[in-house]
Amino acid sequence: MEQKEIRADYDDRHITVYQAYSPAIAEPALAAGRFVPPFRPGRMTWVKPSFLWMMYRSGWGTKPDQERVLAVRITRSGFDWAVRAAVPSTEGIGLKPDVRVQWDPERDLRLNALPHRSLQLGLAGEASQRYVDEWVVGLTDVTPLAHRVHALVRAGDLDGARALLPVERPYPMPGA
Repeated sequence: MEQKEIRADYDDRHITVYQAYSPAIAEPALAAGRFVPPFRPGRMTWVKPSFLWMMYRSGWGTKPDQERVLAVRITRSGFDWAVRAAVPSTEGIGLKPDVRVQWDPERDLRLNALPHRSLQLGLAGEASQRYVDEWVVGLTDVTPLAHRVHALVRAGDLDGARALLPVERPYPMPGA
């Protein structure tokens, strides 16, 4: 059986999730300190607590429309609500749940799949609106960090790259 685990950077009140956007969305959001147009609340938006999974998904912040990687600090109460409300994406076919969950292979520094699975949450409708209006407490552009870590990995300095990673630890499963 594959282990499912939420690993995240968190404290008593907040958790960091990651998203990658085009500069057209990221720059206004960073300037405002919250998501603003052209970001469209209500549409499905995927958040990932794992920095390395976000690096895999965004190609270290180099894929088209994913050139800016944001660390989004949100309330734990909002995150926990979303996890409890989540419907597995494989079960949501034909439905339009406000929160979907996918468990994808976690990644190592070389972005190879690891034997345990990492969470990503899709937020739509009410969940996406609450994410934008209530849960987000801060945005940080971590694109330079992504590029520095990637450069160290390419140079073969895995210890140096590892030292720069956000400290992620097991997050208690809401409702468990």
